[in-house]
Amino acid sequence: MKRKILFIAIFIASSVFANSIDFQMAEQNPQRVAPNTPNQILSFNNSIKDAMNSVVNIAAKRRVASNAGSIPFQMFNDPFLRRFFGDQFGEQFQENRIQRSLGSGVIISKDGYIVTNNHVIENADEISVTIGDNPKEYNAVVIGKDSDSDLAVIKIDGNNLQAISFAYSDELKVGDLIFAIGNPFGIGTTVTQGIISALNKDHVGINRYENFIQTDASINPGNSGGALVDSRGALIGINSAIITKSGGNNGVGFAIPVSMVKDVVKKLITDGKVTRGYLGVVIDDLKASINKMYTHKQGALILDVANDTPASKAGLKRGDLIYMVNNVPIRDRKTLQNTIASFKPNETIKVKLERDKKDVELAITLGNRAGLVTSEANNGNFLGGLQLSEINADMLKRFRLSSNSQGVLITYVEPNSKAEKVGFQPGDVIIQIEDIEVKNFGDMQQAIRKYNKKDKRVYVDRYGQTLLLVID
Repeated sequence: MKRKILFIAIFIASSVFANSIDFQMAEQNPQRVAPNTPNQILSFNNSIKDAMNSVVNIAAKRRVASNAGSIPFQMFNDPFLRRFFGDQFGEQFQENRIQRSLGSGVIISKDGYIVTNNHVIENADEISVTIGDNPKEYNAVVIGKDSDSDLAVIKIDGNNLQAISFAYSDELKVGDLIFAIGNPFGIGTTVTQGIISALNKDHVGINRYENFIQTDASINPGNSGGALVDSRGALIGINSAIITKSGGNNGVGFAIPVSMVKDVVKKLITDGKVTRGYLGVVIDDLKASINKMYTHKQGALILDVANDTPASKAGLKRGDLIYMVNNVPIRDRKTLQNTIASFKPNETIKVKLERDKKDVELAITLGNRAGLVTSEANNGNFLGGLQLSEINADMLKRFRLSSNSQGVLITYVEPNSKAEKVGFQPGDVIIQIEDIEVKNFGDMQQAIRKYNKKDKRVYVDRYGQTLLLVID
């Protein structure tokens, strides 16, 4: 009797659970595409051969002064930089102190304009270019560089060169078949295949402005600056970085999408630099623990507003949640940062925000971020040769900073620069300039405007010790 009751119970339970699952089934008997005849090969050669002729090999040389000390070796042995920019760290240092690097680039005009990564040609004294497997070398000149997006434009003398065709970023889909073309390990033009693994990757921690295409196509040291193309051979991105522990490809590569490439390239060719709009706020994502306080569930949260900035003048306040700019939805802090950067200084934008559960609209005339860090015209240099960064989790780990470090971090000091001679070092945190306490880039913007072209007392925190340096 007990067995019968148990059987009935199991039968009833099985029936109930079986009826509660509704699998979404794909169509049966999908069509499989194959060559039309037994003597055909499925090949993308015709689709990508023109794109292959548009990708160049770049060799950059930099002469390192003998008194540069160990700074270059420290920089090139940095595990964080190795993780993302492997092709800069295969340099061979010869006795005459010539530093060499290899990378790739893409011809974008018939008369010889080439786009590449900033880190491929940054600080180079000489840049030579070869096209495909042709041994002829071209001397290249730098047209403009932008370290914030890691893009640069160089030019060679030429005519009727094979310029690549551009695709449209908004037409890309995850799963699209793609090809990466470049010069891995300096072995010459190479094509690898994969798919688009993800889109709009913006928390990678590589560049200030990020909106990466992620791909599993093999991208190795030397591929940086090369082309990521679709199955038609149209450019969808510029290969920029990989995540790797070994220095080789692990199937997680990133490319800068053509929408950003076109915007930056136009500005570099026209002006030789990139000028971006500036708000003057400290922002964060709307975290799950906080979003219950807001009606809108996406946006960029204002944590602080710097004095005497476009944001303060327009009336932005701590706690405001920006969810739209000029009808562009704002998902998070990176979306806001990239959107603001797409506008020009002195341009007026309409910002929609939530304040105390009420919708507010403000008109804000943007400032000029170039006054804060002249990364485009000066190789990312500031205060006579410094490269700077916000302090985030990656930087805390990389420079072994205290978890409560606050200010603006010096990530690199140009050898033989004014900043090096004054005594600045990588890992220093700028905490005050003259009478202005520095907690973020907005504070630095204020200090630059107030003390532009004047001798400045700069206070830095060097691993717990406060130092005072003076520079103009």
